[in-house]
Amino acid sequence: MLTLGQAIAASFAIALVIFSERLFPFALFSKKDPPALISFIERYIPSMIMAILVVYGFKDVAFSVAPYGIPYILGIAAAVVLHLWLKNPMISIFGSTIIYMILSHLM
Repeated sequence: MLTLGQAIAASFAIALVIFSERLFPFALFSKKDPPALISFIERYIPSMIMAILVVYGFKDVAFSVAPYGIPYILGIAAAVVLHLWLKNPMISIFGSTIIYMILSHLM
């Protein structure tokens, strides 16, 4: 068991480490442009991850058995429509997840 003083010291040490980790990229890249690798990751990785998630999400869907993947397809369609309409990733993610969950429970 930790004493109160040890717990407070540990909390401050952890807070200092987390603050330092968050500060590091800003301190490193504040005066100059980031390296080409960072620019590449910033530009292309999000769309690559989304493509992987779509493929992974559809890998176990049985399109030959009822409900024939309808909740999955409508969930993806909702994500696309919401994102093109509102241009807000959080609304797209949460809205399409809610639609998928409702459809998967109803079908």
